[in-house]
Amino acid sequence: MAYDRYIAICNPLQYPILMTRNICFLLSAAVWMGTLVNALIHTVFTLALLYCKEIDHFYCEIPALIKLSCSDTSRYEALVFVSSVVLVLILSSIILASYASILSRVLRMKFTRGQQKALATCSSHLTVVGMVYGAAIFMYMRLSSYHSPGQDKIVALFYTIVPPMLNPLIYSLRNRDVLEALRELIWKCSVFQQS
Repeated sequence: MAYDRYIAICNPLQYPILMTRNICFLLSAAVWMGTLVNALIHTVFTLALLYCKEIDHFYCEIPALIKLSCSDTSRYEALVFVSSVVLVLILSSIILASYASILSRVLRMKFTRGQQKALATCSSHLTVVGMVYGAAIFMYMRLSSYHSPGQDKIVALFYTIVPPMLNPLIYSLRNRDVLEALRELIWKCSVFQQS
């Protein structure tokens, strides 16, 4: 999405050339393959650990599983950290660089309506990306000694439950009909409370 927004705003005349169906397929395939490889690596390492306690978490999150293990997890913790650096920091840096380029281009625009449209297009995606990557950095870029079960549960909810739940709302608020229905609902609620 960041690449698509970057091409659409920074190179709008070249968009049909730079965002072909094949490029979209390759970008999607790369994301899916990278995610699959990462998940497979963590699944294999997690299944190889010995466990001696019950999990105190909503689901089998890697930091929670590491705490439950009776075996030496130092190598696996290093792997988790390295994969976090590669996947979280590098990818979020690429996304942020893309949006920095978009922002610099948008701020140089002369039409304020064009600026507003471009910022509205990117702000929803950047909000969700910030929530997901911010929580993932907090979760996976800390040493295991700094993890507490309560914090881990809340952070895990924040990057696994909240963004998918908010996505339809965030993206649909750009639709005029949905926005008008939301305004009407808020107005009716405020009138109902006053009476």
